[in-house]
Amino acid sequence: MAKKSVESQNVSKRKSGILVHPTSFPGPFGIGDLGPSAYAFIDFLAESGQTLWQVLPLGPTGYGDSPYQSFSSFAGQPLLVSPELLARMGLLHAEDLEPKPWDPVRIDFGPVIIYKTQLLKKAFENFEKTYKEQSGLAGEFEAFWLDQKDWLEDYALFMAVKGVHGGVMWTQWAEEIAFPTKETREKWLKKLAREVRYYSFVQFIFFRQWFSLKAYAEEKGIEIVGDIPIFTAFDSADVWANKELFYLDEEGYPTVVAGVPPDYFSETGQLWGNPLYNWQIHKETGYQWWVKRIAFTLKMVDYLRIDHFRGFEAYYAIPYGAKNAVTGEWRKGPYKDLFYALQKSLGDDLPIIAEDLGVITPEVIELRDAFALPGMKILQFGFDNTDENPFLPHQFVPHSVCYTGTHDNDTTLGWYSKASKESREKVRQYMNTDGKEIAWDFIRACYGSVSEMAVVPLQDIMGLDSRARMNTPGTTSNNWQWRYTPDMLRASLAKRLLDISILYGRTDRKKLF
Repeated sequence: MAKKSVESQNVSKRKSGILVHPTSFPGPFGIGDLGPSAYAFIDFLAESGQTLWQVLPLGPTGYGDSPYQSFSSFAGQPLLVSPELLARMGLLHAEDLEPKPWDPVRIDFGPVIIYKTQLLKKAFENFEKTYKEQSGLAGEFEAFWLDQKDWLEDYALFMAVKGVHGGVMWTQWAEEIAFPTKETREKWLKKLAREVRYYSFVQFIFFRQWFSLKAYAEEKGIEIVGDIPIFTAFDSADVWANKELFYLDEEGYPTVVAGVPPDYFSETGQLWGNPLYNWQIHKETGYQWWVKRIAFTLKMVDYLRIDHFRGFEAYYAIPYGAKNAVTGEWRKGPYKDLFYALQKSLGDDLPIIAEDLGVITPEVIELRDAFALPGMKILQFGFDNTDENPFLPHQFVPHSVCYTGTHDNDTTLGWYSKASKESREKVRQYMNTDGKEIAWDFIRACYGSVSEMAVVPLQDIMGLDSRARMNTPGTTSNNWQWRYTPDMLRASLAKRLLDISILYGRTDRKKLF
């Protein structure tokens, strides 16, 4: 009996799902959002027997439109607010929603930002005009402001001040607000009261729509896997409002920045440019900022992937102003101290996925395993060299997450078409396939693996080539733009994914039938 119980428990842990960012959803507004198409995608997940939906970071994007370069670690992306749901609330009117000739499969961020900002400002104006009439919604907004003021005021003021300074970085603002005292901060809050209220309102709407969608996902048995970068953007409310937590000089500029050293893939390394944490100060505060960040994000999602996990063990510090990453040095991170602080606040079982890719040392593995955090297994990495390759399924451990690829990889079809002759032959031999449906071969291998979680980018389920790639690391253009059209989310794909999920014990038959 005991044996059956254990087996049943192991089966129940097996989950699977789809990676797609909400910006990729179809819709008439130039970019995906949290409206009807998001709910349709949740339905697709349920119909296909999936229980996981993985997203990219959900914050407001800055430089390069990257979700990994955000103006805030707490705020939501205004571009994800659904105009259709605003119309249902009476905050927009039918004439505001007239369709425009947007590209249905690519996001043109510049015009989209202008367009959606106009809609959000109209919604805010309509809200202000009908404030007294909408006592219920107005009360919700005021309650939201009071509950979230700890981060919301910083963000809203940051964005408001940024706006009146023409969008330049905070180090170029008037000194009295770039380095505010309590008095000058209050002065600018009064000076820009309407702008601060507008940015706060947009956040209220974003979180209202997000938590409504999350509740719908929960009804359908879907858990959400979130994502955060380990580092923050320099031009962010986080850095501006918490300068003491980062290595900055007297003028506010970083003294050292993040990146990774030269390796097989790059002779000069990677220069990311994010300011680095002063971990000693974080330690002295009991890692309070990090605890708040993780706790806040875990209210939005069920699991949390942390990008560049190895940076908690040791991080690569590059002198500010360096042209490349050659001159950096490794420095020790907070290691286990931070995670002890997280456990103290959030409980022993941290629902965190460690992005443990790249050059990983035994110390990083020890840190990951000490807190029972699952690592990532990327199938595309398994075929350059099949000798003891940790990314081949027969090398996996159960406590891991298997991906065919991630947002940083080419689609599986794109990868396979560009792979060497030797790698393609290894794939065909390993998977016993002719390669004609290579994306589904990878999906089958991923779902059939011992990994407790299996996650597949939607592009692979649709069998798309490199034109659907989400991001190419090291480049600053043509990224984060992919979208699909409604007809691409076919019932036949849901049925095929359901069959594989049942076959490999990743969905509960009893709940389905």
